[in-house]
Amino acid sequence: MDTGMRRWVSRSRRHMPCSLLGLFLLSAATLAFEVNLVRLFSVSQFYHFAFMTVSLALLGFGASGTFLSLAGGRIRRPERALALLAWGFALSAVGAYGLTQALPFDSFRVTLDPGQWGILTLHYVALSLPFFCAGAATGLLLAIRRGQVGRTYAANLAGSALGCLLAVVVPSRTGAEGMVFLTAALGGLSALLFYRPRWPGALVQWLVAGGLVLTAFRLPPVLEIRLSPYKGLSYALQYPDSRLLLRAWNGISRVDVVESSLIRSLPGQGIACRGQPPPQRALFVDGDDLSPITHVSDPAELAPLTDCLLTALPYRLRPGARALVLDPRGGWDLWVALAEGARSVTAVEPNPLVVAAVRAQGAWAGNLYDRPDVALFIEDGRAFLARAGPEYDVVLLALPSPYHPVTSGAYSLAENYRYTVEGFVAAMRRLAEGGLLVVVRWAQSPPSEEVRAFALAVEAVEQTGGNPKRSLVALRSYNQVLILARRGPFTPPELATVRAFAAARSLDLVYAPDIRPEEANRYNVMPTPEHYRAFVGLMEAEDQARWLADYPFDVSPPTDDRPFFGHFFRWRQIPEVLAMAGHIWQPFGGAGYLVPLALLGIAVGAAVVLILMPLAGGQPAGRQPAGRQPAGGQPQGLPLRLAPFGFLGLAFMLVEIPLLQRFILFLGHPAYAMAGVLGALLLFSGLGSLLSARVPPRRALEGVVGVVVLYGLGMPLFSGPLLGLPFGARAAVAALGLAPLGLAMGMPFPRLLGALQEREPALVPWAWGVNGALSVVASVLAALMALSWGFRAVLLAGAAAYLGAWLTSAWAWRSPASGTAEPPAR
Repeated sequence: MDTGMRRWVSRSRRHMPCSLLGLFLLSAATLAFEVNLVRLFSVSQFYHFAFMTVSLALLGFGASGTFLSLAGGRIRRPERALALLAWGFALSAVGAYGLTQALPFDSFRVTLDPGQWGILTLHYVALSLPFFCAGAATGLLLAIRRGQVGRTYAANLAGSALGCLLAVVVPSRTGAEGMVFLTAALGGLSALLFYRPRWPGALVQWLVAGGLVLTAFRLPPVLEIRLSPYKGLSYALQYPDSRLLLRAWNGISRVDVVESSLIRSLPGQGIACRGQPPPQRALFVDGDDLSPITHVSDPAELAPLTDCLLTALPYRLRPGARALVLDPRGGWDLWVALAEGARSVTAVEPNPLVVAAVRAQGAWAGNLYDRPDVALFIEDGRAFLARAGPEYDVVLLALPSPYHPVTSGAYSLAENYRYTVEGFVAAMRRLAEGGLLVVVRWAQSPPSEEVRAFALAVEAVEQTGGNPKRSLVALRSYNQVLILARRGPFTPPELATVRAFAAARSLDLVYAPDIRPEEANRYNVMPTPEHYRAFVGLMEAEDQARWLADYPFDVSPPTDDRPFFGHFFRWRQIPEVLAMAGHIWQPFGGAGYLVPLALLGIAVGAAVVLILMPLAGGQPAGRQPAGRQPAGGQPQGLPLRLAPFGFLGLAFMLVEIPLLQRFILFLGHPAYAMAGVLGALLLFSGLGSLLSARVPPRRALEGVVGVVVLYGLGMPLFSGPLLGLPFGARAAVAALGLAPLGLAMGMPFPRLLGALQEREPALVPWAWGVNGALSVVASVLAALMALSWGFRAVLLAGAAAYLGAWLTSAWAWRSPASGTAEPPAR
């Protein structure tokens, strides 16, 4: 450590509270910016793009450690360096956002315009800069605070926990765009805590920070998100008479309502029907997934129109039904139920902003959510089903998403807990005897999502004690498939009603207990009766597991442990996917699933470069370990001493990512899961960091291995009765339930880093970089492993990585290079 650095360390001990507060604010800004990126790009682009952007942006943390390893000896004024890094975060966050809006990436044109790959690379570099600056500031403080690693790391984690909370609470006031400027302002404030400039410079910095706050709450229109031209909202706003009626944000979504005479949405019609819907307005969530808000005063007005819809059939089978509709969005399925004679309708809508948007249309939309015959519950559907409550004659899983071709796997990364075995079983258990579970999916060719939904219904009927061969019916229009699962077998009069209904509306029978081959593919004629063959083939197979395994796509029933309903990819599809790439109009030319695989390769390559780069700069400056050194100036056992930090980087993310995904079910939305799980883990990890000095490193690692294994085995508890608790209680259970895990996960890293700082302080930045680089690899790897093997397998892999840290740390402390045994607890 050079003389300038030593003077600052001595001085900084007197101003430690300000430095720690600066790190706290910078960490809060960094995590809020990271979480907000998911919101930004979910709106402006699509889910898979947000996933890739955040994953690669995290490479900035790894790059910061490499930078500090190469430049640590050249940093003469650390307090100024910290302030510059904090302002670097603030300005690069705003600049990166501006770049992505001014020069948008077009994922649909990558195979036609090679320049799009350059734009994507530029986005990655720009988005990594804020994380690089924040990571370098954190790493610098960890490196120079001898004996204070636990407190420094705790401030970092506690600030990060606050950032998760801010990312959910604040956007309802600022929008996701304004949140970018607010995080930048927090970065500027942290700079003023790290270093107090003279008055003119301080005034300028305070003015800049104030301007950023003002921009966050009074965003100029020019700074608003620029949507992908392929999103539904972009199309709707191009209609000649379109008019934006409403735009609002909350912590989980952006909702827009558009009015135009050209908006018409009536999926599920039979081809013999000619009716047109009344005037409609389009409701969009995150700029996509159009859901109609319909101009209705009396449901009876719609009866001639709803008579032609697939979803009218369950109400013909159950006149005067008590109906439950999950995720009704704009409310069309509620109007269908009322028009078809349901005596009461229960609506369970998880997004309060959607309800507010529909209510804002007032009498024009029939005051739908305030009608006396509509009981509204604003909560997640699975949580509603988990509680004890009344039985229903009809339970309808509404279809809020538009049609997407799924053969390429381009839309496979999203979790969907409504369409899992446990979700279908929960819905079946809320049915009265003879009640109907109603599922509507898009008709694909070759059949895929509809076959998976049918397989889910088969499994759910079996698990609730029914006979699938006698309890299922399926019909097809030209673009949708309706699946009915009955609580008990269909009766002959009911099957006669189904056939009469289908024939009168030119709907094709796909499956019934007594279906005949000639009844299939009569009206909406396909080259072959592929839907009939798939549904009957699955039902009649002696070994259904073998039939599912042999099917061209993965249509096995998803579970809560692997809830990826849209993931149909099989490895044997790769030749077909590559052959289609660039010939179909889908993101990344139709090769969407291969992009995360390519991203994993890029992350691994970048991690290797970042980890090895300090070797190119020679031995890091600072005190070297005793013992023999080989030619080239590097100490023996160096990879072994850095390996525990690499394993910890892998382990933390392999535990964090599956917990985030699994708690989407328990907390009801990805944003709530990210804020709740990540916030709780980071907060309690910060407490664990403060306590780490009292626990030997190997004992801390042994404890975390055991705790992670227990969580992997106990995750189903969060899908059981606890799921029916009110949201506040579930949030409290999640926080308290994650406390032991967070405490355990927070101990190993600061304990091992503190031991390394005592022996070889020059290696601390390098260890920070190794940890960050492999964290990025793990974030991509965890997502891919969950798609293939489920969350429990990923958690167990995380436990194995912690075990790897335990083994390598034991060898490192006893290696000839270190010449010492494991450091004792202090």
